[in-house]
Amino acid sequence: AGKQPADLKTPYCATSPNLLSAFLRICEGEKLDTTAVATSQAFYIIRGEGKSVSEEHGEVAWSKGDLFVFPGSNSSVSHLSTKDTAIYWVSDEPLMNYLGVEPKTKKFLPTLFKSECMVSEVERIRHEPGVEHKNRIGILLGNKATEHEGKTLTHTLWSLLNVLPAKDTQRPHKHNSVALDLAVKAPASGGVYTLMGPELDADGWVKDPIRCDWKTGSVFTTPPGWWHSHHNETDEPAWVLPMQDAGLHTHLRTLNIEFSK
Repeated sequence: AGKQPADLKTPYCATSPNLLSAFLRICEGEKLDTTAVATSQAFYIIRGEGKSVSEEHGEVAWSKGDLFVFPGSNSSVSHLSTKDTAIYWVSDEPLMNYLGVEPKTKKFLPTLFKSECMVSEVERIRHEPGVEHKNRIGILLGNKATEHEGKTLTHTLWSLLNVLPAKDTQRPHKHNSVALDLAVKAPASGGVYTLMGPELDADGWVKDPIRCDWKTGSVFTTPPGWWHSHHNETDEPAWVLPMQDAGLHTHLRTLNIEFSK
């Protein structure tokens, strides 16, 4: 789940200062309850099939590749699987812990993003004219409640389903939000990775980078303000789903996205 408190100097678990990530494993036919003192919870279905039930937010049926978000809740969420299931779970609970507060209002409605819809939209963009000049090939996951400010996943969370085509490189960019990057799909043979670091060299690439290799179902963290580029040396496309606190940064006008030239 999150980093140990000593890593971030917090008395509570956190993966980044504002976000906590975890993996849920539910065997076929079993149930797992989760709770979070958070304004936003996001659940991405890595594999499996089932439903999630909340007294406050109702029922969501899901399958592999779906993503759904729940607002603040005073009750637990029950996840029931009909197949062996793995879920990537991110919330803004560390932000609530830092502020010493609990959610008072629900800022958005429960929202489900179906895999088929997301993938078809990415594929449509992938085949548009001029796509070879785009820094990223993906879709921002927006919410009706945020359409007038940022078009983000929730008022605190931001997410993008991004494809990295075969034999392709997406040049460096940076932002002040921390990214928790889930490698949705990467070739088992390796050869897909992210290079990151605080500086660029004279040619606009990351200087003396740290390399993070993608492995399907794994997560790596991109620190705030660090340049990062994605590289695919294989003959297969790879997919990544970053989850960031960029909804909050967008509201604060502190996101500051920059792209290398």
